[in-house]
Amino acid sequence: MMTQSKVSEFVNKQRQFFQTGKTKNVEFRIETLKRLEQAIEENKDPIIQALKADLHKPGFEAYFEIIGVLTEIKYALKNLKNWTKAQKVATPFHQFLSSAKVYHEPLGVILIIGPWNYPFNLIFTPLVGVIAAGNCAILKPSEIASHTSSVIADIIQKTFDPSFITVIKGGVETSKELLSESFDHIFFTGGTEIGKIVMSAAAQHLTPVTLELGGKSPCIVDDSVHIEYTAKRIVWGKFSNAGQTCTAPDYLLVNQKIKKDLLNSIKEQIQKFYGDDPSTSHSYSRIINQRHFYRLSELLKDGRILVGGDTNLEVLYIAPTVIDQVSWKDKIMQEEIFGPILPVVEYTELSEAIHLVNKQPKPLALYFFSSNKKNQESVLQSTVSGGACINETVMQLTVPGLPFGGVGASGFGRYHGKAGFDTFSYQRGVLNKSFLLDLKWRYPPYAQKK
Repeated sequence: MMTQSKVSEFVNKQRQFFQTGKTKNVEFRIETLKRLEQAIEENKDPIIQALKADLHKPGFEAYFEIIGVLTEIKYALKNLKNWTKAQKVATPFHQFLSSAKVYHEPLGVILIIGPWNYPFNLIFTPLVGVIAAGNCAILKPSEIASHTSSVIADIIQKTFDPSFITVIKGGVETSKELLSESFDHIFFTGGTEIGKIVMSAAAQHLTPVTLELGGKSPCIVDDSVHIEYTAKRIVWGKFSNAGQTCTAPDYLLVNQKIKKDLLNSIKEQIQKFYGDDPSTSHSYSRIINQRHFYRLSELLKDGRILVGGDTNLEVLYIAPTVIDQVSWKDKIMQEEIFGPILPVVEYTELSEAIHLVNKQPKPLALYFFSSNKKNQESVLQSTVSGGACINETVMQLTVPGLPFGGVGASGFGRYHGKAGFDTFSYQRGVLNKSFLLDLKWRYPPYAQKK
């Protein structure tokens, strides 16, 4: 276990490195991003193997996790010089012969605390923003995904000076020791309860935080959809990584006119994706550990199972499951599922579905399937969510130009692309005044007529 004195030593060394000014140099940032890109390219196989060992993650899904980071790096490299340019702003008439600019300055030493569900991507994607903005970073990967944590540590150790970027592995006690230190920003991805602990610890040092949490992201389907495409996209978004995705559709709100047809198509797509027995499929992940397995198994007791429901503790397997006839009072509708279980609720009018969504805490994502432009606009105007997709699920994460983050109980702060650069920078306003002229109107003594 990492001792408090050792943690403090790492933080102090990074402060000293930051104070050298090296990270402020744009060319240094570009070179660092290129080194990170190369290191990831060279370690694709170990990363994929680690994700397989931790989550039984299929090779394609593991590769998808890697590609997400590489896309972020390429986007940052393409745009970084423009992001770092000082922005001119207009000056009022009384600031005659002056100029005003906004500079984007790095914050300093950043702590990134990663989760276990996408243990590689959700450490390295925020790191891209940290580097682009000119900061140092301490990474704390999830100890639950231990194989991926080790690969991350190995990549960083071989690629960067620990005074610049380093990994500190460990469990809860190590996290507590890190949180007792004073950072310039803390970026946390995980559950709401731990998010509260992080925010409370950060408050002791007045450290700004970004909290990427989760919640019950609704998926609304009206009666104007392409049934097959809708079913495919819902099944993929829900059951990839065995549902252990913070932006996965948490529950389905479907118009009663197409409910039967949609559920039949969802059942058909599950069979096409994962076969007659998903436990033998090489395309289906496993639950991360026994604690989450038992938690999810309890949720299977609510409603009526239409598809799936099979479990195997020995291999941490829970089948892709669809449950009908659930009540909002059921446990499955009271907490974020974060697993391969999709409860279904029907509605008659779209206004009813909107009302049901708005009664719940603000979600990280909202999905709406419809060919009706008026309905699309109505849902977007009448609801609140961190992000949204029309006729798609989860894929908003793959667009670097879209800011990603929550709202309310699903978190706050944004990253990806320019939003990540902005999160790990601060805006410094600078006024530059000429010596050519000095108007006396503002100086004492003040005449009565002033």
